[in-house]
Amino acid sequence: MTDRLVLIIGAGPTGLVLALWLTRLGVRVRIIDKTAEPGTTSRAVAVQARTLEFYRQVGLSGAVVEAGVKVAAANLWIGGANAARLPLGRMGEGLSPFPYALTYPQDAHECLLIERLVALGVKVERRTELVRFDQFPEKVRVVLKRPDGSEEICEVAYLAGCDGARSTVRETLATGFPGGTYSGLFYVADVDAAGPAANGEIHVDFEEADFLAVFPLQGTGRLRLIGPVSWEPDREHRELTFDDVSERAIRNLKLTIVKVNWFSTYHVHHRVASRFREGRAFLLGDAAHVHSPVGGQGMNTGIGDAVNLAWKLAGVLSGARDGLLATYEPERIGFARRLVATTDRGFTLVTKQGVVARWVRTRLVPLIAPLIFRLAPVRRFLFRTVSQINVNYRNSPLSVGAAGAVRGGDRLPWVETDPGKDNFTPLASLTWQVHVYGEPRIGLAEVCADIQLPLHFFPWQKEMRRAGLLRRALYLVRPDGYVALADPHADPERLREYLRAGSLRISQ
Repeated sequence: MTDRLVLIIGAGPTGLVLALWLTRLGVRVRIIDKTAEPGTTSRAVAVQARTLEFYRQVGLSGAVVEAGVKVAAANLWIGGANAARLPLGRMGEGLSPFPYALTYPQDAHECLLIERLVALGVKVERRTELVRFDQFPEKVRVVLKRPDGSEEICEVAYLAGCDGARSTVRETLATGFPGGTYSGLFYVADVDAAGPAANGEIHVDFEEADFLAVFPLQGTGRLRLIGPVSWEPDREHRELTFDDVSERAIRNLKLTIVKVNWFSTYHVHHRVASRFREGRAFLLGDAAHVHSPVGGQGMNTGIGDAVNLAWKLAGVLSGARDGLLATYEPERIGFARRLVATTDRGFTLVTKQGVVARWVRTRLVPLIAPLIFRLAPVRRFLFRTVSQINVNYRNSPLSVGAAGAVRGGDRLPWVETDPGKDNFTPLASLTWQVHVYGEPRIGLAEVCADIQLPLHFFPWQKEMRRAGLLRRALYLVRPDGYVALADPHADPERLREYLRAGSLRISQ
């Protein structure tokens, strides 16, 4: 390999996070985007706890939390009245260092990621476009179109397609993109407003036919509105404006619209690429999967793709077997397919026509949702699901063993070890590491030192058992915070064998 460069196509959140993680892992990157500037009309607004955990590993979570809005509750409106209030607050207490729902608009999100990359010496190459590429056993030859219209030929080690739903990388690979498009047109708007629905909480207005969702943004009265357009406009005569759809927000949610900052319409798709990898080219984010906005999962899933691929690319470029990269697709494509199916059911529930669907939406949900939210196990289940901390890779060839309630492939459970301290702090190294909760077995420290594998042990506390951890067990943790090997006996030789079998390069 003459060049260890990774070329990233697309500078949305997925591509930017991939560039950030690779750079932190010592891999050279180029990131290009055909647009002249970062997006200003993006739709994604939710940042889930798992994303914040990934960001904490690279020193980014504090800035995102500070710039975002912690959402205390979600309100359900029926017929112009607030029918139910569901407390969100600290739903994930004890499950994550970020136990809340957070909103932070994608355009500001992208600007923050770009700033962090610039500080690391990486600049997005704007108005630069992928023309074509050809793959060879040891490289990818790429043709780029520069801002002045000229073409550049470059050779890179790997190519990452983060170039959205109309991905040139995906089209070149000729992988299928099965799925479909929901009927109807939807809109998104950022507004300055006043009224009861401008109180820093989420508000969802259900009518017999559809819904309107309101999300708080940082700043007094700043809101994101998402809803359906009740008719398909004749675009040959006139483009829609916010005035065409604002009546419902004004009437039902009693909002006074002070200013419209931007407005856009879009169709909702649900698709997953047939493959996420072909040779040295990979698909991530919207290039690999698109789905409805229900649950605020899309952008976070793309970021999860980026983190999963980043440490594997870094590992292979540092000497690990190529088989490590072969685990990217099976680990991420299964989750993407399940997510599309889940969000499809949710989206269908809030938009489905018919007497029964309307009754469920406007009568049953407001009645039972507050009762369900009073149950701690339900709140924890919902948090685990929506926050993506429940995502696991148990069926991956990298995942081995079980200790306590934790199996290979699970996200490492989060526990506080002392006031203000926790077991996620060592993950900032972005390296393979061993965790032991309780006294380490004799000989383990010597083996870890011999193979240059960091060992972290934490004095046993009862909270660790509640988190599912087993006292004195060995947990080999991947750079992305997932458990690779869980060994209840903490056998040093089993650790050696695991690393030998996978030919994993664990030191940077």
